[in-house]
Amino acid sequence: MVLIFTHRIASRSKYTFKLFGAIIGLEFRLTTDKDEFISFAGPKFSYTKQPLGDELFFNSTWLLFETGIVVQELTFQSWEGMKVFYPTHRKSILPFDPFGSAFFLISRYEEYLPHIKDQHGRYESRQSVASLNNFLHRPVINIWAIEILRLIEERFGKQKRSNRKYSFVPTIDIDNAWAYQNKGFIRAGGGLLGDLINLNFKLFAERFKVVFRLKTDPYDTYDYHMELIEKYNLRPVYFFLMGDFGPFDRNVPYQNKHFQSLIKFCADFGSVVIHPSYASNEQPGKLKKEINRLSQILHQEVSASRQHFLRLSLPETYSNLIDADITDDYTMGYADQPGFRAGICTPFLFYDLDLEVETPLRVNPFAIMDGTLRDYMGVPAESAMQIIQPLINEVKAVNGNFISIWHNESFAGNSRWKGWRKVYEDLINAAVD
Repeated sequence: MVLIFTHRIASRSKYTFKLFGAIIGLEFRLTTDKDEFISFAGPKFSYTKQPLGDELFFNSTWLLFETGIVVQELTFQSWEGMKVFYPTHRKSILPFDPFGSAFFLISRYEEYLPHIKDQHGRYESRQSVASLNNFLHRPVINIWAIEILRLIEERFGKQKRSNRKYSFVPTIDIDNAWAYQNKGFIRAGGGLLGDLINLNFKLFAERFKVVFRLKTDPYDTYDYHMELIEKYNLRPVYFFLMGDFGPFDRNVPYQNKHFQSLIKFCADFGSVVIHPSYASNEQPGKLKKEINRLSQILHQEVSASRQHFLRLSLPETYSNLIDADITDDYTMGYADQPGFRAGICTPFLFYDLDLEVETPLRVNPFAIMDGTLRDYMGVPAESAMQIIQPLINEVKAVNGNFISIWHNESFAGNSRWKGWRKVYEDLINAAVD
């Protein structure tokens, strides 16, 4: 146990020190009692305005002792090859406040402040302090926590602690279970007619053959993925879209028997959870309906999710998930850039800044998505691992969780996704422990 002296114990400080303790496998306990702190013989440090003596001292900034949301005037400086903020005075063992900085990042404080949303109502990476200061690609909170552990052990010797192990969590989004099959007569017929009107005879021929069972649907890549699961001993998480048909929700109807069989098939090889629809973000009632649909198909409770299109609006989206009894969410990441949106590569409990409370919702941040590379960044398949490999290395270096997002259609190997099967296999080879 590490004792921490601070001049005031607040909800934010309790949350933040609990987080750091979890990352490095130590119990942190806060106290405002100077006598208790001074007489304590074990590992300890102070987090306040001025040191009490010659103890390990971290100069505290104000963020962990405030309530409410105000514009932050951040000042950046270089430390260990990266940009850090909330600078401290020279008595502090570090030239910045790692705890206040971590809370700013992990609470997504900047996403509560006024910002411009993209066409899907999302916060874009280019506005974030991590992107603007070139540390989006690094799990800085994990890095800071490990440095704090080093400082503690340098002063007090090796600590008995629980060691966190690196893990790889492959996740698959099923936005469209099939490209053409099992979508009903009207959608199939409309698609064929549209191909003819647009004079797209190649697509018409492919659609015709698939609809009439003369050719395998290009998105039917499940057997291939099962081969990878068995070869590498993976335990993937599948996110199934169960929403009603709409402009951005175009999966097979949930009532379709083939679709339900596919869901049960995937559940034999991994975890099957909900992919809340695009429309559910504005209509929370839809969220509970979609969860119930999947629960009835699986005959079990559904407690994990990832938002379709990664539509995340804080704190509303997470509040809706909590109300729907979701315990784990996998949306924390950007669509337009890879990296660590919350500055961390381990799961953490969401802190609601509006309510100033730690919630029971566990956030599982991802680092990379196929569509980010292919569609947003325009990265060719042969160059993709140059971006993926460094992210894996960063996560392994801090014993974090490397979470990837792929889609069943990305395994198709057709013109749009030509070469991306190999990318995924290279990713797995690099990511497995």
